Amino acid sequence: MAIAEGRTLPFTGPEAVDRAVLETFPYEGPEQQIVTETREFSAVCPYSGLPDYALLTIRYVPAGRCVELKSLKYYVTSYRNVGIYQEHATAKIAEDLFAVLAPKSLTVSTVYNVRGGFETTCSVTLPAAG
Repeated sequence: MAIAEGRTLPFTGPEAVDRAVLETFPYEGPEQQIVTETREFSAVCPYSGLPDYALLTIRYVPAGRCVELKSLKYYVTSYRNVGIYQEHATAKIAEDLFAVLAPKSLTVSTVYNVRGGFETTCSVTLPAAG
């Protein structure tokens, strides 16, 4: 008896992600790489409606601005009920952070919890090498 077959939980679209909440502050120190991580990232698989959980790692070299961590927490939390594929979530986070920070370099990586026997890692680096 497959009671769960065909069921999905309600979720919102990517337009619910709130980039405007991201705040920055000036950085005038020596060049350094900043790394921040959280195991609390979650979004919703738009195919199944089930939550996806990931280790989110953000690495960047600032070019005058740093991201304020409380605002980053609110931004990351805004994904909680958003239906978005893992690859698209990683790319959107990278694009949004790049837009507000304008860093020298930025890499966003997500390592998703195992689903269906697969552990998925996504990584986006901006600006793209070329």
